Amino acid sequence: MSEPVKTVEIFQKSSSPLTYVAGQTIFQEGETGSVMYGIIEGEVDLIVDGKVVETITTGDVFGEGALVQPKHDRASTAIAKTDCIIASLDRERFLFAIENTPMFAIDVLRSYSNRARRLKRMVAFYLQ
Repeated sequence: MSEPVKTVEIFQKSSSPLTYVAGQTIFQEGETGSVMYGIIEGEVDLIVDGKVVETITTGDVFGEGALVQPKHDRASTAIAKTDCIIASLDRERFLFAIENTPMFAIDVLRSYSNRARRLKRMVAFYLQ
């Protein structure tokens, strides 16, 4: 089984990954998004309405929602929690990767599903 971040790295437009320092904003909630990201190294906080709802780490992908939503809007703000090395993938390459690397699609779905499961557990905990 491959990691989705490896596929993002392979198909990204430039050969060099992006770097972010701790505290730097990667994208803002509500803005239009044209790329998804894969964390090669580091941690990223995902923030909704000013609250950290999730911290993701090396191997995770994020921002893919903006590539598949009709309005291409960001549902959260992403801020580097630590210094990060991140690969990016635009919509054209994302679609190419899905069409030509079926396991990439499954890996992205698995990553998204794992995050949704964690969120459901958090919600259930807070509703007790």
